[in-house]
Amino acid sequence: MKVNKITALKLLIALAITVGFTGCSKKGNSGNTSTATGWKINDKKGGFQHNSKYKQQDAAPGLVEVEGGTFTMGRVQDDVMHDWNNTPTQQHVQSFYMDETEVTNVMYMEYLDWLKRVFPPTEENYKNIYVGALPDTLVWRSALGYNETMTNNYLRHPAYSAYPVVGVNWIQAVEFSKWRTDRVNEAVLEKEGYLKRDAKVTDVSAESTFSTESYLESPTKSMGGNEEIVLKGPRGKLANKEGATNVYAQRTSGLILPEYRLPTEAEWEYAAVALVGNREYNLYRGNKKYPWKGQYTRNSKRQSKGDQLANFKQGKGDYGGIAGWSDDNADITAPAKSYPPNDFGLYDMAGNVAEWVADVYRPIVDDEANDFNYYRGNVYMKNKIGEDGRAELVTSETIEYDTLSNGRIQYRNLPGQIAQTQVTSDDTYLRQNYTKSDNRNFKDGDRQSTRYFDFGTSDEEATAASKDAERMYHSPKHLVTKDSLGNMVRAYDKSAKRTTLINDNVRVYKGGSWRDRAYWLDPAQRRYFPQDMATDYIGFRCAMSKVGPKSGKKSARN
Repeated sequence: MKVNKITALKLLIALAITVGFTGCSKKGNSGNTSTATGWKINDKKGGFQHNSKYKQQDAAPGLVEVEGGTFTMGRVQDDVMHDWNNTPTQQHVQSFYMDETEVTNVMYMEYLDWLKRVFPPTEENYKNIYVGALPDTLVWRSALGYNETMTNNYLRHPAYSAYPVVGVNWIQAVEFSKWRTDRVNEAVLEKEGYLKRDAKVTDVSAESTFSTESYLESPTKSMGGNEEIVLKGPRGKLANKEGATNVYAQRTSGLILPEYRLPTEAEWEYAAVALVGNREYNLYRGNKKYPWKGQYTRNSKRQSKGDQLANFKQGKGDYGGIAGWSDDNADITAPAKSYPPNDFGLYDMAGNVAEWVADVYRPIVDDEANDFNYYRGNVYMKNKIGEDGRAELVTSETIEYDTLSNGRIQYRNLPGQIAQTQVTSDDTYLRQNYTKSDNRNFKDGDRQSTRYFDFGTSDEEATAASKDAERMYHSPKHLVTKDSLGNMVRAYDKSAKRTTLINDNVRVYKGGSWRDRAYWLDPAQRRYFPQDMATDYIGFRCAMSKVGPKSGKKSARN
């Protein structure tokens, strides 16, 4: 059938109009136009500012991505101890990031150097900050062993710079994570032009330190309120433009990274098992007794057959093997990345040093209460509001310190940070998901969990003595106080009625160490230690939550 020229021309015109309208439609629905109101977003004249070009979270320094999923937590392969704290439970973990290696000596020394420069110990207000962050190097000492070489050299000597830091208690690990968050975000904002170049080194002082939360709450108060350091827009280009608003970096900018923190026990175990590379056997555990495939600690590959896959104690009096053909090439700890990584790309998830995790220890992980991102240890806080109705910033005069049970003094906050306080009953009124600030002993260890709880007596009416008698976890109470002259007074609890060492201040640590036998290399094994004490075999690594999609897949079926 023939089509005349006029009909053909009409068809071409119609097609062009259709394409034109399609293009306009796409342009109208671009990321700079609101689908709710039709208003312009990110208009230079003002209005709502939002990063509509944001793609995905970048891995922060030192971290690798761990795609979340389900796994059987607490399933140990060998249970010679018949320990009831490893009851298998099915858990789901969201995607997150984790340090490729444990925090090393050189990483921790960078933290110490920063504290010493910014808060000189010679000044009265700051004398306890640097000292409180120092690792306890005396953990290497043994009454019947000569370990003074490690006592004097392990932390600072360059020969040990790549070795995992030890002698750090749980509280110190948490404070290091907070410091790392602020330094990384400070570098990000400097790179993007929202902070003066090199200000983090040349202009930093006790009263002008960068705090991520302080910057987000009020950029004009951050870093001492210095407008020459805290810039409006990249390198201050938007500062003088008429009508420019919201030009400081905000959460909507997508530049600020989530906080570094200790991984939860569920996250650590999930990352250590690394089922992502194991599909030959049972989906949720397979044949993985350790972070690597198989049931043995030696490498089965032809090129390195027989080599140990982790640093651990081989047997009584055997920490590394025979000289010349050492089993694991280490007697104490080993440098980071000395052994192959697991399928997530994480090194030393078994052996070398055990690692602190965020959780408060309890014998049972209660999957009936929660099977999603399980974590015991929540203490919900809120910003302390001043008389001006804005959040209060910590100053040199308002730094808070805690005296630990062993007498060490540890800072709780630093100048430039937002002062925190626990949430109150007014904040939780009629809430269904939580009712109090401190949830460390939620449904386990509080008065209502005890067999002696009297429902006719309120907490306010109960005496201190009866409360103590009814504690589920009847652990010792070692107190450190000061007398009227300021002298330290230690009160060691010698009561013969104590029945356990478990309380709200003992934390879980995971993974075997250079001091442990292969039994403890199983990722499901769990132990606990007081949060304010340190050892020569417990270190730590940091984690960071992942915002946005579970993975980079374009669809559920990829």
